[in-house]
Amino acid sequence: MNKISVIRKEHFNAAHRLFNPEWSDEKNQEIFGKCNNPNYHGHNYDLLVKLTGYPDPKTGYVFDLKILSDIIKENILDKFDHKNLNLDVEYFKNLNPTAENIVVVIYDVLRQKIDTKFDLKITLFETERNYVEYPA
Repeated sequence: MNKISVIRKEHFNAAHRLFNPEWSDEKNQEIFGKCNNPNYHGHNYDLLVKLTGYPDPKTGYVFDLKILSDIIKENILDKFDHKNLNLDVEYFKNLNPTAENIVVVIYDVLRQKIDTKFDLKITLFETERNYVEYPA
């Protein structure tokens, strides 16, 4: 049998500020624009978690999507949803919470929780038109 992909879609809301402390306020504003707001700004993120593998011959599942949902909730949503990423989420204490960095953090966290026999791909929509994928 061929590999099949299953995808779980989740959603979370979070605030962040893009800022490089090595740069002046002017340079941060020039590079990050409105994403550099000192009072932060928020996004309604959509998250796609894609697992690829072989269906289990007994269940027909590649991966039980209820279990995947629980893993995402416990390890990502409970930590990111309705949070200020810069202030409330340990992963971003010293890491600029760009969409690119957020998607890698999510991947790294979930990769530790999901058997490596499954290929893992994370897609994070920051807006309807802007999204990132990891790995590429």
